[in-house]
Amino acid sequence: MSILTQTLQLAFKIAFVWAAGFLIAVAVRAGLPDKMGITLFGGRSAIFVPFSRLGFWTCMLAALTVTCMVVIQAMLVDIGFRP
Repeated sequence: MSILTQTLQLAFKIAFVWAAGFLIAVAVRAGLPDKMGITLFGGRSAIFVPFSRLGFWTCMLAALTVTCMVVIQAMLVDIGFRP
């Protein structure tokens, strides 16, 4: 397999993961109510974090994690490591 083919496959994998992550994140943000969430208490104040925002950032973190895993796998294959 040529390097161009491998690069294109990697680019499509990353694009697919990010597109799916954004779609899931938007669906989670739209589906969960803004008035429900958790309250984080600090020393002198409290912060209310809605479940919709937690779900959104969880999906974004998952997309970033999968992207890192795909890139690391591609780097390992490039240097000759075959799992």
